[in-house]
Amino acid sequence: MSSSSDTTTASATTTILATKTTPPPFSPSLSSSANSAPPPHPTALSPCAACKSLRRRCTVSCLLAPFFPPTETLKFTTAHRVFGAGNIIKLLQDLPESRRADAVNSMVYEANARLRDRVYGCAGVICHLQKQVDELQEQLARAQAKHVILQAQHAQLLASTATARSQQQRPGEATDGVVADSCMLQNGGYCVDDCGLGSVWEEPRWA
Repeated sequence: MSSSSDTTTASATTTILATKTTPPPFSPSLSSSANSAPPPHPTALSPCAACKSLRRRCTVSCLLAPFFPPTETLKFTTAHRVFGAGNIIKLLQDLPESRRADAVNSMVYEANARLRDRVYGCAGVICHLQKQVDELQEQLARAQAKHVILQAQHAQLLASTATARSQQQRPGEATDGVVADSCMLQNGGYCVDDCGLGSVWEEPRWA
C-alpha cells in the first residue's frame, strides 16, 4: 500500500512541474492588442515658455510651443496674467493656423496695455493715437491752404511781370512812329532811315 501511494504522489508532482514549465499557447488576439496600444507622446527637447511656467510636460504637439519659445517666458507670463492659459488655448483652437500668430501678438499687446493702464487698457492707447491723428490732419489742412495761397500769389506775380514787360515794349514803338510822322509833317516830304544813304527831302513846288 505504501509503494502505490508513493507512486501516485510522484506522478502528481511530475504533472504539476510540467504544467508550470510549459509556456502558454500563442494567441493572435493578445499579440494584436499589444501592437495596437498607442505609443507614448514624444517629449520636446526643451519645454516652451508656457509649459515651463505651468510646470507641465511639453510635447511635440504642444499648441503654445510655436508662439512661446523657451526664451520668451515674460511674453507668456504677461498674456497668462490677463487672459489665462486655458482661454489662450481655446482661442487658438478656434482659429486657422494662418491667423494664430497674429492673435497671439494681439493678446500680448493687449495684456501689456492692460498692465500699464489697468483702467482703460488698449482704449487709452487708441484714444491717444486718435488725438495724434486729428492734430496731424489739422496741420495737413493748414499746410494745404497755405500752399494754395502761395500758388495764387505766384500766378499773380507772373501776370504782373508779363504786363510790365508788355508796357515797357509798347512806348518805344509808339515813340518811333511819332518821330517819323512829325518828320514828314515838318519838312513836307518824306525821310529815309539811317541805314540808307541819308535823308532826302522833296523840294516844294511853286505854281
